[in-house]
Amino acid sequence: MFKSLKLYLEQDIDPEYLTKTLVDFGYKRFEQVSGEGDFSQRGGVVDIFPVSFELPIRIDLDNQRIVSIKTFNPENGQPLWQHNIVIILPHKASSFRPAFFSEEFPLKNFVDLNAGDFVVHNQHGIGKFLGMQKIQAGGVVKEHLVIEYDRNEKLFVPADSMHLVQKYIAFHTRKPKLYRLGNKEWQRVKEHTRKGIARLAWELLGLQAMRLAGEGFKFSKDTDWQVDFEKTFPYQETSDQVKAMEEVKRDMESPKPMDRLLCGDVGYGKTEVAMRAAFKAVMDNKQVAYLVPTTILAEQHYKNFIQRLKNFPVRVEMLSRFRTATEQNEIIKGLSEGSVDIVIGTHRLLSPDVSFKNLGLVIVDEEQRFGVKAKEQLKKIKTSIDVLVLTATPIPRTLYMSLMGAKDFSVINTPPQNRLPIKTVVVEYDSDLVAQAIKRELKRGGQVFFLHNRILDLEKIRDRVVRSLGIDARISIAHGQMPAKQLEQVMLDFINGKIDVLVSTMIIESGIDIPNANTIIVNNAHCFGLADLHQLRGRVGRFNRSAYAYFLIGRNELIEPVARKRLQAIENNSDLGSGFNIAMEDLEIRGAGNLLGQEQHGFIVAVGFDLYCRLLKEAIVNFKKAGVFNETHN
Repeated sequence: MFKSLKLYLEQDIDPEYLTKTLVDFGYKRFEQVSGEGDFSQRGGVVDIFPVSFELPIRIDLDNQRIVSIKTFNPENGQPLWQHNIVIILPHKASSFRPAFFSEEFPLKNFVDLNAGDFVVHNQHGIGKFLGMQKIQAGGVVKEHLVIEYDRNEKLFVPADSMHLVQKYIAFHTRKPKLYRLGNKEWQRVKEHTRKGIARLAWELLGLQAMRLAGEGFKFSKDTDWQVDFEKTFPYQETSDQVKAMEEVKRDMESPKPMDRLLCGDVGYGKTEVAMRAAFKAVMDNKQVAYLVPTTILAEQHYKNFIQRLKNFPVRVEMLSRFRTATEQNEIIKGLSEGSVDIVIGTHRLLSPDVSFKNLGLVIVDEEQRFGVKAKEQLKKIKTSIDVLVLTATPIPRTLYMSLMGAKDFSVINTPPQNRLPIKTVVVEYDSDLVAQAIKRELKRGGQVFFLHNRILDLEKIRDRVVRSLGIDARISIAHGQMPAKQLEQVMLDFINGKIDVLVSTMIIESGIDIPNANTIIVNNAHCFGLADLHQLRGRVGRFNRSAYAYFLIGRNELIEPVARKRLQAIENNSDLGSGFNIAMEDLEIRGAGNLLGQEQHGFIVAVGFDLYCRLLKEAIVNFKKAGVFNETHN
């Protein structure tokens, strides 16, 4: 059985026992915590940086009782998130990778339960958490979690077994079915799920083995030009960016084909990592295909590449509907002859008439937004060519940990320097407020996104904005059904500062980066999913000035409780990196669903997300331990 220390609110604990346990677990005491395995104590405050946590936690004690548990920022000591229960693992254990893993091992460090939450107990199934209760057992009074099952049956779980319990999270908001205690149905469901998960683990490891068995291109070490190119980046790299870049370069310099997923919050600098990888490929006379989900994003990346590469003899082209048939034919010819080094485009790049003379790297932005056919083609490419996939939809840490050893991840968690959090307001539609928000942005020389996701009355909305402003402002419309050339011109004008307010549909959701646009107004915000709202908010705040996001709801509109909860989550979580660290469950679960594929959704619903991840890790560790795939790449 593994060792762990469980800490929870209202727990009575002797501070001496706490610090002694931490020392026994291999933690070292310092004045301040700065890295994994550190802890510090000042009176009734104990700071701990536990193993596999992204940030340290602060335990506040009042007369030996825990009154608060918070994640905090080690740079300024500012509290970030509150927790109810944390599980701390020994530090010594982190120095080696476990050869054995079972579903009882916790992947999640925080068990943030509230009375009324649905939970999953590994051995007994789905129930409802009623709260904590002190119960006498064997002459000793101990804290227990109380879980209600079908027919009001109750299970009392001792606090030292709380790692077997996790909040039930799945894709839908329907209430899950409660199980009966002592019934064999839960074991049957779990066994069925275990087999389905084993198939996925087998497929992932099989793909990995095929890739490792294949011969890729071994890229050279960085050239002087690479160093010169990287110096043209106008910002200071974050530590996570540097780490991600090192991981990508290490993959490229290996003879095996790269298949790496780069995950980073909106605006955290994934594109820069991709750009440097592309430049590195070109330095070895290889071609690069940069695949993006929308024509507008292709246009923007194209402009950025042209700007950054202007002092280097690298030919960059863009293939999308913004190009005429003649221009497209010219670019396709250049790709097959090898005169085009980097091509940026939509799924048009995967058309049968597009062939490359010497393709070395494929970069894919938001792979989940491409169709099944495109994904299948990418799967074939991955066995012989280096592939880097970028996503801004957060991948939950539990999934990331369960896939270690079967998939290569890089995560950018640190916000760029001088980036300020986006001030977020959820409010009823008010013409005066809209006018005030736009005027304030224009007064400081900025630009505004106004998002209304119905083409039908987009012009009516624009006219309403014009009337409410009462001043001369350059206002234009953008939507996906406009003629390509007209849309391209509008977007170029907005990028070049010739438009003050862009009234548009969701066409701006993905990746558009306009540092001068720092106010976004989203109409009918209750109609959007949390991930969409998060992405939309990420369109602003790319600069070192305050940014504003206004999420508008109709006056006297009856809003579904679920939609209200989403709006509350987006308003309360405007901190930098909130996409990764807050309990944005539907955002994270969407990231998980994208990565795992549709057929796994049913298994997540059956046993809950946390147990799903434990079973997945168990399957991967067991297959690897058995050496099932070793012979493939000896």
